Amino acid sequence: MEREKKIDNNVSRPTSHVSRPLYWYIATWFGCGISPVISGTAGSLGALPFAYIIQRCFGNFALFGASIVMFLIGWWASNQYLKHTGRDDDPREIVVDEVAGQWLLLSVLFPTWHSYLVGFVLFRAFDIVKPWPISVADEKIKGGIGVMFDDMLAALYPILIYLFILIEARWLGSQKLLQQVINFLGGSYVH
Repeated sequence: MEREKKIDNNVSRPTSHVSRPLYWYIATWFGCGISPVISGTAGSLGALPFAYIIQRCFGNFALFGASIVMFLIGWWASNQYLKHTGRDDDPREIVVDEVAGQWLLLSVLFPTWHSYLVGFVLFRAFDIVKPWPISVADEKIKGGIGVMFDDMLAALYPILIYLFILIEARWLGSQKLLQQVINFLGGSYVH
């Protein structure tokens, strides 16, 4: 709803003061979720700068903690959003789940553009494809917990792949592969 506001020179200009509740800003990640296309991708992209700042300033463990806190806050915000919209599915405009999942994955990687690119692509791929048990969680678990939980599972797949590569390379004695993976992602490998 627009109102007219009188300015000192008696010229009227429309102003809009639409206030939204806090849960809306959190659930849509400050409006990323209302993107007309690829809202989940927009939410994941919107998560990256915050992840980078947290990770660079406070470290990986802080980003891991932030992902857990965001999961809990997102659970609340998603419940509120669903309650106030009368929906029980996982609306595309709720993207705080992508934020929590993206942060969880990035918390085990290095804060470099290589890591963020790989983490972003892998997280989006698993979130879109939803292999088992992500698909089961997406279908069976309802409410805010269901909205949030499947994205946390989607983050676990690339984490497990990354850990498998690191463990397998070390187990096979392939220091060269281990060094290449870690160097690509922006870390430094020490024998």
